[in-house]
Amino acid sequence: MATQQPGMRPMSVGGSAKVHPAARPMSAEEKKVIFASSLGTVFEWYDFYLYGSLAAIIAKQFFSGLDAGSAFIFALLAFAAGFIVRPFGALVFGRLGDMIGRKYTFLVTILIMGISTFIVGVLPSYASIGVAAPVILICLRMLQGLALGGEYGGAATYVAEHAPHGKRGAYTSWIQTTATLGLFLSLLVILGTRTVMGEAAFGDWGWRIPFLVSILLLGISVWIRLSLSESPAFQKMKAEGKTSKAPLSESFGQWKNLKIVILALIGLTAGQAVVWYTGQFYALFFLTQQLKVDAVTANLMIAASLLIGTPFFVFFGSLSDKIGRKPIIMLGCALAVVTYFPVFKMLTEAANPDLAAAQAKNKVVVVADPAECSFQFNPTGTVKFTSSCDIAKQVLAASSVSYDNEAAPAGTPAVIKIGEKVIQGYASKGLPADEAKAKDAAFKKAVAETLKADGYPAKADPAKMNKVMMIAILTYLVILVTMVYGPIAAMLVELFPTRIRYTSMSLPYHIGNGWFGGLLPTTSFAIVAQTGNMYNGLWYPIIVAGATAIIGTLFIRETKDVDIYADD
Repeated sequence: MATQQPGMRPMSVGGSAKVHPAARPMSAEEKKVIFASSLGTVFEWYDFYLYGSLAAIIAKQFFSGLDAGSAFIFALLAFAAGFIVRPFGALVFGRLGDMIGRKYTFLVTILIMGISTFIVGVLPSYASIGVAAPVILICLRMLQGLALGGEYGGAATYVAEHAPHGKRGAYTSWIQTTATLGLFLSLLVILGTRTVMGEAAFGDWGWRIPFLVSILLLGISVWIRLSLSESPAFQKMKAEGKTSKAPLSESFGQWKNLKIVILALIGLTAGQAVVWYTGQFYALFFLTQQLKVDAVTANLMIAASLLIGTPFFVFFGSLSDKIGRKPIIMLGCALAVVTYFPVFKMLTEAANPDLAAAQAKNKVVVVADPAECSFQFNPTGTVKFTSSCDIAKQVLAASSVSYDNEAAPAGTPAVIKIGEKVIQGYASKGLPADEAKAKDAAFKKAVAETLKADGYPAKADPAKMNKVMMIAILTYLVILVTMVYGPIAAMLVELFPTRIRYTSMSLPYHIGNGWFGGLLPTTSFAIVAQTGNMYNGLWYPIIVAGATAIIGTLFIRETKDVDIYADD
């Protein structure tokens, strides 16, 4: 195994770049272990993303006690639960990785991930065991999140510590492709199963098959990881007796390291995360929930864009070895800020031109007393909306209709304006059950008939989709992902010394990606539900990416020439 190259001297986190000898070629053994590490990580991301890809079906299976809208939001919250616990996994497994080594931590994380995913495949639904089903599901999601929290930092550190100087961006970029390839693999397995079984059988029980298949991937991953060797940087540090006895206190109890952790979070990973999740997950949810594109077509469009865009991870990772990590990441965040609104509007025109035309010709407005309007986020399904404003908004949200809000005088019942037509709303509070039911049916019928007459489609028409344009737009979103994500593993590794690297880089990465990124779908759709405008959910990633672009440009230093063998 490789050791420290002659002439390379350790440097501190705050030090200046040293002059390094020319990069040596990577050995066959090093290529093998990096390939094995990357392949195992693909399988781990496959397990994690199955849930996100099947969120709509899981909502019906495990949250069927709620109304459809709340069930989907609750399913997204359960998806987010796996992200919320990721920083805790980073602390637990980061500490182990810095104390006992990178290799053995890999085995633990892959076992937890694989077994948890398999159990989801055999877990009884809400109809079978009631509330226990969603509770167990969320616990399994949290176990997956803990495992993934320990996975990424180890994989990135492991690969970077094998790579020769001058090639770290190129080699760690292969780890960056694993998340996208894992998502791509999950989509392929889902589409294949759906096609063979048919939609009815897949929605009933066939959705379990992709989860059950993960047990085979687990076996392959464990076999691969048993064949790995420990990283040369960790071996050298351990032989010299320089491993950290308290990586958590060193990483977060000493200001010289803690300030780098904080800057890495707000100046790098937060913006990277929201760009990543907007380009790959929010785009999928936007297609199916807002634009009413059928699930198979939406998944195929995303899969095609991932296939085209994935090589750019390696392109931008390699480019960062030449021009630096920072300018590429900051440019990706800045482009997201200035292009998201026009790009998603273009996506609407390409995927559902009837909807775009109807919105332009016959704008929908809810005119209501603001005091009557509640926050439309109801994940537990326990809130009964009875005001005329809330009922009007619920009816429009159920039809995925984007609308504007207009204030009415106090005490005025809400009305819905669709183009030139006005539909009078009603309040159900205090009404007898039969009368409330009749008013509800009449109101929904009037809204549905008016929307149809004014050109609002019930679903996207496949014959009218501009699929080439859809793929082009989605590919652009993926390329933004590759700009912010391709170079970031190398940059995070280079920010911290070897003895606390696994711990220090894992926490900001997983707070950024687990919290800022993982909560993006739920947060964005809550914003849409509250404001009525289907594009307003984009404000969340735009604001976070904008903050990262500013803070990162001003305060994050370039790292491409840092000596990663530094011990202090």
